[in-house]
Amino acid sequence: MTTSIGVVMTEHIVSGRLSGPLGQQKLEGGRLRYPEDPEETEGLIGVPAGEIYDLLASQIAPLIASSPEPVGAIGVAVPGIVRNGAVEDSPNLAQIKGVRLADQLGSVLMAQGINTPVHVLNDADAVAAGLAATGGHLDRLIRVWTLGNGIGYGRWPYADGVWEGGHVTVTLDPKERYCGCGGVGHLEGIMGNRAMRLRFLDLEPDEVFANAKQGDTRCREFVDLWHRALAAGTASLIHLGGPGKFYFTGLNVGFLDLPLLRGFLDGMVKMSPLQSYSLEVLPEDDAISILGAGVAALRAQSW
Repeated sequence: MTTSIGVVMTEHIVSGRLSGPLGQQKLEGGRLRYPEDPEETEGLIGVPAGEIYDLLASQIAPLIASSPEPVGAIGVAVPGIVRNGAVEDSPNLAQIKGVRLADQLGSVLMAQGINTPVHVLNDADAVAAGLAATGGHLDRLIRVWTLGNGIGYGRWPYADGVWEGGHVTVTLDPKERYCGCGGVGHLEGIMGNRAMRLRFLDLEPDEVFANAKQGDTRCREFVDLWHRALAAGTASLIHLGGPGKFYFTGLNVGFLDLPLLRGFLDGMVKMSPLQSYSLEVLPEDDAISILGAGVAALRAQSW
């Protein structure tokens, strides 16, 4: 038996304890969550980095204390560019930019008598790892888009690189400046919650999609743009990495109209060897991300 802790920090923090052989791990017991209110989606914005470490520790320490088995690794998944335990940039959680999160969190835990190694990874990569582990296919290529406050692109197995798919350029329109990183024409600048709120100052994202269904022209045109942008990002990945299955999940996956996306994507991928791709929508499920974070942490110990 191998035991690990998986922690995911996006719009909220959620954690759980995993046990079982690597590749067959399952979530044991309940999950911890901060903020506790599932409707609160901006509870971490503006929280100082020092408090973030304490919040993460508060979601980890009780799980370790209650574990009947020694915990082999702690995996922490966060949005942004993550390499060697450091968060190099994170436009949607700006306070952790430049933070050596593995070291800082490890120090906080060590002060509480917890010496378990901490592994930090991108949150979308955790989803991909979780999907691979759920199917018992840690040897297969998994690619996933996570649709939420930001737009994440996750890949398993891990490969060195930045992989910030949400910041690929999908339009040359110089007016498309809504991305939180400041870049022009980015996928996240169209699809992310922040970008949608800036574009529609009088509407929330869910209202935009609801109005589109009621026939509102402005909203309907944007919904088409939203799907074309996602199709463009996916088509770029197909042309670079080849066809295969793409998964879609996250806070805003309910906005996704799969036939509409497929229609736009079919018009962008015309080379016959690349047309054997498939698309699958998955409901948002923190359990998959928790599983992926824990599995990635254990795998990192063996690299």
